[in-house]
Amino acid sequence: MTEKPKSDATDYSKTLYLPQTDFPMRAGLPQREPEILARWNAIGLYDRLRESAKARPKFVLHDGPPYANGNIHIGHALNKILKDVVTRSQQMLGHDSNYVPGWDCHGLPIEWKIEEENYRSKGKPKPDLKDSAAMLAFRKECRAYAAHWLDVQREEFKRLGVVGDWDHPYTTMSFPAEAQIARELMKFAANGTLYRGSKPVMWSVVEKTALAEAEVEYEDYTSDTVWVKFPVNAAHGRLAKASVVIWTTTPWTLPGNRAISFSPKIAYGLYKVTDAPADNCAKPGEAITSPTTPAPASFTPRPATAARTSMHGSPTRATSKRAASIPRSPTPSMPTAR
Repeated sequence: MTEKPKSDATDYSKTLYLPQTDFPMRAGLPQREPEILARWNAIGLYDRLRESAKARPKFVLHDGPPYANGNIHIGHALNKILKDVVTRSQQMLGHDSNYVPGWDCHGLPIEWKIEEENYRSKGKPKPDLKDSAAMLAFRKECRAYAAHWLDVQREEFKRLGVVGDWDHPYTTMSFPAEAQIARELMKFAANGTLYRGSKPVMWSVVEKTALAEAEVEYEDYTSDTVWVKFPVNAAHGRLAKASVVIWTTTPWTLPGNRAISFSPKIAYGLYKVTDAPADNCAKPGEAITSPTTPAPASFTPRPATAARTSMHGSPTRATSKRAASIPRSPTPSMPTAR
C-alpha cells in the first residue's frame, strides 16, 4: 500500500488575515444561556443596575400582567422580550429603567381552570357560591392555584433572560394590593362620584359568569332592518292614538327598548292615514309621527294619502306617501330606538 503523495498546492487559508477569537464555532445556547443567567445572578446584575442609576431620571414601563393560570406560551415570550428590549435600551440611554413584573390573579381564567381540574374532570359539582363557606373555600383554591403558577411562570420568564425585580413582583391578590384598591374605591365614595347604574354585561352560558368585552369574539352577521310603530301614551290631544315610527338594524334589542330619541335639529310631522292598500303596514285612520325631511332616493313608497298636521304650526292638507310604506334602506333622520 503506497502513501498518497503530498500536494504542492498553496494553503490559501494561511493567506487570510482573520481576527482571532475565543468564541466557539457553535453557539451551544442550550448550555450557554443557563451559564449566563447564573453569572448575572451571582454578580447581582439587577441590584448593580439599580445602584448605578440612583440619581438618573426614572423610566417606568407599566406592564400589563399575565394571568397566573398555566405555562407561558409564545405570546408571553414575545410580550416580555419586547418589553425587556425597551427597558434595557432606556437604561443604556441614561434612565433608571426599573422593570417590576406582575401577575393578574383574579377573574375567569383562573376560576375556569379550578372548575375544570378540581371539579368537572373529577365529576364533582361546582360549589354553590351562594354559601359563604363554599365561596371562601373556592377562593382559597383559586389563590393557591395562582400562587403555584406564578412561581412557575417566574422561572420561565427568567429563563428568557428578562431582567427585572423578580423577587418583589406585584400581584393583584396580595392583601396590600387589595387593601389599596378598597382605599381608592372609598375615595370615589367619599367625594360623591361613586354611583350605582345599569349597563349591559356579557354573560357566558357555559361558564355561568360575566365576561369582559376583551373576552368576547364577534362573528360577522347580516341583520334584517325593521321599521316599527311605537304607540304614543297620550289620552287626548293631537297625539292621542298616534304612533312614532322608528328604524333599527338591531331588531333583537326591541324587547329591551326603554325610550325613543328625537333630535332638536329635525322637524317632525303628524300624519293621519286616509287611504292605504290592504297589505300596507299603515292602516286608514291611524296617526303616525315622523321627520318632515325628505326620504332618500332609494325609498320606494306605496300610494297612500294622508292629512298632515305640522307640530310647529296649523293643520295643512298634503299628500303623504311616507306614512304608509316600508322603506328598503335607512332614513338617517328617523327616530331611533334606545
